[in-house]
Amino acid sequence: MIFNLRFLLLVIFFWLSPHSQAQPPRLMLANTYHLEQAIDLSDYWVSEKLDGIRAYWDGTDLKTRNGNTIKLPVHLKNTLPNTPLDGELWLGRQTFDKINALIHTRTPTSQQWLGVQYKVFDLPQYAGEFNERLSTLQAMYAESPNTFWSPVEQFKVENQTQLEQHLLDIEKLGGEGLMLHKGSSLYAGTRTNDLLKLKSFQDAEAVVIGHTAGKGKYTGMVGALIVKIEGGVTFNIGTGLSDADRATPPTIGSVITYKYFGLTHKGTPRFASYLRTRTSKVAN
Repeated sequence: MIFNLRFLLLVIFFWLSPHSQAQPPRLMLANTYHLEQAIDLSDYWVSEKLDGIRAYWDGTDLKTRNGNTIKLPVHLKNTLPNTPLDGELWLGRQTFDKINALIHTRTPTSQQWLGVQYKVFDLPQYAGEFNERLSTLQAMYAESPNTFWSPVEQFKVENQTQLEQHLLDIEKLGGEGLMLHKGSSLYAGTRTNDLLKLKSFQDAEAVVIGHTAGKGKYTGMVGALIVKIEGGVTFNIGTGLSDADRATPPTIGSVITYKYFGLTHKGTPRFASYLRTRTSKVAN
């Protein structure tokens, strides 16, 4: 009996040990920027908002936002510097599902990693402001250029009109939007107004709590997802789902990303549309 109790205590200790759990890196997270906001655009760098997988290089391993190690082929890992990097694994516009499936593959091959790029936008352990971090990052890449990792292209705009035109151009190409990074800011491992995302629509995450039955041509498939967001608000999302999504919908308890255009008077997202399943996250 004593032996069994000691064994149980050891199992519990190991389970609760921080060494057995993924430790999420402290990343700089963006707030949403609305075009009617008044900010000094001259102090911001602008880049395309990439629709990939956020990835943190700690100098030894590449990790997801949740702290899980990404199985990166050795030849790609060897191209990365010893300095921690903050960036995004990217295969191109509108390819999130492909890159997401890749990092969740148990034993991905080098062939599957062909075309994947690690687009780096910051040096999280560098003490200087972003203007300095960007220059340092670009110099690091210039010393050892390669086809796997590279700095995200950053540029300046003179006014709001130029910013809106760049947003329109990116969205026409299938891009998701823009990022604005304050040049005088220090790296902060939290959500901050020093980093802003700009899109024509808003997006958010919700937990799937049920499905409705499809009708007409969708008979036998899912008609809509029943989801819940913070505050306990529930609503249905029936648009944005492909036939494949309706045949094999996101499971109950999974976390999805949806887009919307403001809120109704009831506080529910207006014109909510399914975007993707965030399989890298676990619902609480």
